Amino acid sequence: MNNCTKYQIESREYSNSQRNIVPKGSIIFPKRGAAILNNKVRIAYQDILMDSNMMAITPKTQGVDSEFLYYTIIKEQLYKIADTSTIPQINNKHILPYRFCFPPIEQQKKICSVLQLWDTAIEKQSELIDKLKLRKRALMQQLLTGKKRLPGFSGEWKRKKLGDIAERVTRKNEEDNKNVVTISAQRGFVIQTDFFNKSVASETLDNYYLIHKDEFCYNKSYSNGYPMGAIKRLTAFDKAVVTTLYICFKLKNQSTINIDFFEQYCESGIFNKELVKIANEGGRAHGLLNVTPTDFFNMQMKIPNLEEQNAIATVLVNADKEIELVNEKLASLQSQKRGLMQQLLTGKKRIK
Repeated sequence: MNNCTKYQIESREYSNSQRNIVPKGSIIFPKRGAAILNNKVRIAYQDILMDSNMMAITPKTQGVDSEFLYYTIIKEQLYKIADTSTIPQINNKHILPYRFCFPPIEQQKKICSVLQLWDTAIEKQSELIDKLKLRKRALMQQLLTGKKRLPGFSGEWKRKKLGDIAERVTRKNEEDNKNVVTISAQRGFVIQTDFFNKSVASETLDNYYLIHKDEFCYNKSYSNGYPMGAIKRLTAFDKAVVTTLYICFKLKNQSTINIDFFEQYCESGIFNKELVKIANEGGRAHGLLNVTPTDFFNMQMKIPNLEEQNAIATVLVNADKEIELVNEKLASLQSQKRGLMQQLLTGKKRIK
């Protein structure tokens, strides 16, 4: 199901078996596990076979439209139907007695045609975001390595150690700041209780590091898209408290290094080549790369003069802003669709 969105079109496995076929148009979803909480629902685009961890609902009369049933289940949300006391699970005892509202088939089809317009707009917006991200990634690889130069710049880039431009921060939380954050590779600095849905910090925070705005932290945990961990800049808060497992640092002199340029350099993954050289692979056993602060600050990078850094940073920051605007449009479309579903699928608002 991870390879598809609304329609289950593809699979990694195929079979010639004719037993236990789930017919085209059936609504399929997981019977157990965290995927229930994620409300993963698909429409079978063709006849399919499923394993025992999946469930299918097949319309058995002409009075139920598959698309309408799909949108109805999405609106109801699987976790509201499921037993979530231990491991989330759904079986016949949850599904068979569940009651849904269904208007006449003509009205179902009209409602679906409206919601499909939003589906199409959301899909196109998502595709645009993917294209903009790919373009930004290409720009980073070209501009931050000097392979492509902006007009007016030709000077040689200088090789520097990270320790030449940055210094470690080991400031202890003596002020008893309670703003405990974790570093997410995808989201940056996130309040710990929001990320884990609970506090995983010690009762006393005296020995945690206190980080100030525009300082950086390296999370040595590898994750999707960040095989050698993630270096993130604190921008969302004036101060934050982090675990001492992170390597924290700040730039020494911003008259020689543009902080936006450096942040983009960290985000580009160019440091991965350096981190591979110093990371002890044995550290992966407990989820952390074994990178020492000494080796970390001995990593090397090539940087242009400040004027060229400023120009590169402007291009890449503007690319980020463009992606942010398109993301906002996507969020707006998704919100509109949720509102329409609440109105149309309950009969609160009728289509003429």
